[in-house]
Amino acid sequence: MKNNVTDGKSIKIIPLGGLEQIGMNITAFECEDSIIVVDCGLSFPDDDMLGIDLVIPDISYLKENIDKVKGFVITHAHEDHIGALPYVLKEINVPIYATNLTIAIIENKLKEHELIKKTKRKIIKYGHSINLGCFRVEFIRTNHSIADSTALAIYSPAGVIVHTGDFKIDYTPVYGSVIDLPRFAEIGKKGVLALMCDSTNVLRPGYTMSEKTVGKKFDNVFAENTNGRIIVATFASNVDRVQQVVNSAVKYGRKVVIEGRSMVNIVNTAIELGYITMPDNMLIDIEQLKDYPDDKIVIITTGSQGESMAALSRIASAIHKKIQIKPTDTVVFSSNPIPGNEKSVFKVINELSMQGAKVIFEDAHVSGHACQEEIKLIYTLVQPKYAIPVHGEFRHLTSHAELAQSLGIPKENTFVLSSGDVLELSDDGGKVVGKVPAQGVFVDGLGVGDVGNIVLRDRQHLSENGLLIIVVTFEKHSNQILAGPDII
Repeated sequence: MKNNVTDGKSIKIIPLGGLEQIGMNITAFECEDSIIVVDCGLSFPDDDMLGIDLVIPDISYLKENIDKVKGFVITHAHEDHIGALPYVLKEINVPIYATNLTIAIIENKLKEHELIKKTKRKIIKYGHSINLGCFRVEFIRTNHSIADSTALAIYSPAGVIVHTGDFKIDYTPVYGSVIDLPRFAEIGKKGVLALMCDSTNVLRPGYTMSEKTVGKKFDNVFAENTNGRIIVATFASNVDRVQQVVNSAVKYGRKVVIEGRSMVNIVNTAIELGYITMPDNMLIDIEQLKDYPDDKIVIITTGSQGESMAALSRIASAIHKKIQIKPTDTVVFSSNPIPGNEKSVFKVINELSMQGAKVIFEDAHVSGHACQEEIKLIYTLVQPKYAIPVHGEFRHLTSHAELAQSLGIPKENTFVLSSGDVLELSDDGGKVVGKVPAQGVFVDGLGVGDVGNIVLRDRQHLSENGLLIIVVTFEKHSNQILAGPDII
């Protein structure tokens, strides 16, 4: 197999997050005097991270090498790939390169954080490349659960690295074209040093169903539930899913209400750019709900993961100001619970059911990630020398490594990395040569990084044991006890 490699050149691949967990994806690539960073995501706190809102990557390594950092290249607009940008850009302000919808959704975040004027952004089209220091990065069309997702071919003096981003192979996508498999094959024929491939669904055999199949399910739900409102909960960023709900609403003569701040932001952006299309006057404001009969309404909302402050959770616990559940309502959960969220999701389902709503959560969702057969196809087309599984917990990464080996990649050429590992690769071989900080930084309210393990330990003690306060009132000069002691 040929590899376009200059003798003896090596590249360092440094994942600063996204390994051993689902979320917080960010990887630095370093060659000669250049560093590029692919994605910059956040993750949501575990149950034991009391009072923490978000976890963002530790970018100490990038700050130490700021002169080399050429820019962020973003694969798609999900929170676990873009969510940390506003926090990170305050410390390392370098340009952002991404596709059209991705840039537009990032711009919403930059406006909120008052960074829009300070941050350079460039929209890149599929098939086009950008030169960043000694790297050239080509954008390759893929399919995922949000439009404008891209894979990257990273050309370096040490060889070509293909990074799939989050992807699936969808032969009938709702928006846009099919993944550009011929381009993967062309790059593979010329020789690829390493493939960094999505591991999220590597434990699932077979193929991921097309997004179009969910549209048929929505049609059935709309046809069978004609006497009340339909409420659909999904991820705000799943633009194709929103389009399919809109398609069914058009077919069955219902008006659409969008609820939840992130949902409103993303849907408005997608409509402006033409990624969601609907007839004029189809979208109505939540204030107009009372002007229409229930059987002419569909509400699309956030909260499919049982998040406590999301719109659906507030509706379920009867604290939403504008929407109260009625016994004639049908609620559709159009997502699978992310591991760890099951308890919260079932709590919301129970609350909705107790108020008389009909809840549907079977077959109303398909994944945006490739299963085993799709991953095998990418390996077969790209023919990489080295396999570096990304995006997943340890069990996903090890299973992915075994899959790569079953396709003929030698065991010594598959690398299961941890966040913070520095992998040095050349045509002659690869090994982990060091470690950089990659623990994650806690965001707590407005504070970034000011909460550490000690504070979390204290909060843990408080949550389990409580606090003892003794109140005593002394007279100022004589120190006589006037009142107390009271023990609280």
